[in-house]
Amino acid sequence: MNTSREQYVREVFVREDETLLAVRQSIRDADMPSISVASEVGKLLSLVVQMTGAKRALEIGALGGYSGIVLARALPADGELVSLELLPEYATFAHENLKKAGLGDKVQYRTGEALDSLQKLHEEGQRFDVFFIDADKVNYSNYLDWAIRLANPGAVITADNVLQGDRIFDEGEQGESVVAIRAFNQKVASDDRLESLLLPFGDGLVIARVK
Repeated sequence: MNTSREQYVREVFVREDETLLAVRQSIRDADMPSISVASEVGKLLSLVVQMTGAKRALEIGALGGYSGIVLARALPADGELVSLELLPEYATFAHENLKKAGLGDKVQYRTGEALDSLQKLHEEGQRFDVFFIDADKVNYSNYLDWAIRLANPGAVITADNVLQGDRIFDEGEQGESVVAIRAFNQKVASDDRLESLLLPFGDGLVIARVK
């Protein structure tokens, strides 16, 4: 999607409020990576949660809490977001931002390797209605497998950064993350358990429904 199209979508359909803008600023002030989801992706995630009637959401990768706020806001009053984050300091930072947004009680953070946390969630018998994958790209395919295991029937799985700055189209690009995302996209598209599509929003968003 070219810049003019993105700008049009953002100006007409997406309006970041002061809370979300403050999260972006807090991330910059803390010298954390400025890699929160694009505003239009955030709006789509919110719509997915609301349109599916989801009560439980799982995000893999918390960073500063932007996507956490978008997801938690869209959940019903009795809904819950479980957020997996490798770094405890990032989880604490994200939680503080959700508390400022009045959503601190709707989220549970689990820190450490996401694959370990996913195994634990499975052992606990937990299930989710919406998933958002936005962490280390090398493990996207593994995260997909776990999401399907943890999914309620009809659950929606989303994953960000699946275009890798359009590098996935250049076969000369053989970096670890690019190769991993190519494999992930093919896996999502060909898995008989899923109905899926890649949307050219932001840096690309895969959205899939578990049959």
